[in-house]
Amino acid sequence: MTLSVQFLTMLSMVLGGFYLGIINDTYRRFSIHWKQNKILSYFMEISFWLTQTMLLYYLLFRVNSGELRFYVFIACLLGFSVYQVTTAGAYKQLLEHIIRIGLKIYQFIEKLVQVLFITPIKFIVHLLIVSLLFIGNVLFTIIRYTFKLIYIPLSWVFQTLFRLLPKNIQNNLHKIAGFYSTIENIFKKWMKNILFKRR
Repeated sequence: MTLSVQFLTMLSMVLGGFYLGIINDTYRRFSIHWKQNKILSYFMEISFWLTQTMLLYYLLFRVNSGELRFYVFIACLLGFSVYQVTTAGAYKQLLEHIIRIGLKIYQFIEKLVQVLFITPIKFIVHLLIVSLLFIGNVLFTIIRYTFKLIYIPLSWVFQTLFRLLPKNIQNNLHKIAGFYSTIENIFKKWMKNILFKRR
């Protein structure tokens, strides 16, 4: 390795260590959301460190074809230490500020969606349901009164015609009505017995 490559390697690893400090603090800030779940916490921890290791090694590979030397680890540790001493406090404050802004933007978008889409849709659905119920109630009332208007005169006509019939025909009609009523009752009992036995 030439001196220029060694210098670039050192500089890259110092910057890599600095980046590792930033991304580590970012990860720790958000890890509180899944800390209660042990399995998820272990999975996220392993995934995080594997990802960062691959990124740093890819950076090293681009600089010196992936040659690992002892000073590479020292340079990375130096960059991490520089971040902790000089920038960690300011970055954490900046991160909290960015999170607050992000939450405010999210809340604004959520309220906007609620006002522009969800509330009007709920109102339209509610209006449709109320309208359908009202129309159904009106139609049912109209049908009921229409049926009464037709049924009452017809019942009077049939009762009058029935009274005009000879007694023997009236008796036969009573017997037929009684027979159908008996058949209906027997059928209902039979269905109840079948349903009861199935249960």
